[in-house]
Amino acid sequence: MGGWKKVRILAHLPTCLLACLLTGASASGKVFITLDEALKLAFPTCTIKRHTIYLSKDQMEQARKLAGVEIPSALVYPYVAMKDGEMMGIAYFDAHIVRTLPETIMITVDLEDRIQRIEVLDFNEPSDYVPRTAWYQQFTGQRLDNDLAVKRNIHSIAGATLTARHTTDAVRRMMALHHVIKRQLIHE
Repeated sequence: MGGWKKVRILAHLPTCLLACLLTGASASGKVFITLDEALKLAFPTCTIKRHTIYLSKDQMEQARKLAGVEIPSALVYPYVAMKDGEMMGIAYFDAHIVRTLPETIMITVDLEDRIQRIEVLDFNEPSDYVPRTAWYQQFTGQRLDNDLAVKRNIHSIAGATLTARHTTDAVRRMMALHHVIKRQLIHE
């Protein structure tokens, strides 16, 4: 296979991993919670509507600059939580490689652009590399800024440095995408 074909395939890996999650397919790793269960935990009394947004090149570049990490796909699938006709929050899912295997997380964002919660849906690396729940809780209330980084507002994890870095990158990526598309969601 030519080098350019490998790059194109790898660029779509997070989208493919998320597609597997959404269709119920599972790798041989540990599944902690399903997508529906995660949404119900985050928004127990809400109606959830999944949207499909196609980013323009300008939106992708804007998100990349905000995140400080690559944005691998122009497709974004925000899950908007509604209650009594009012938006309560938005959930995003990110599947990414930790060392050599995927992790999928849900990031929920409130109406003031703060992280409400993070849930790990699946983690395919050895269980020694899964951070404790308290580590994920440090993201709660954070906004997308320079302090949303490992060794700033996010503590590193001894023995799981890659997990900390890749999870934080995923959160930054989803928060940047949120900033770029939130007006579209509010006006739909």
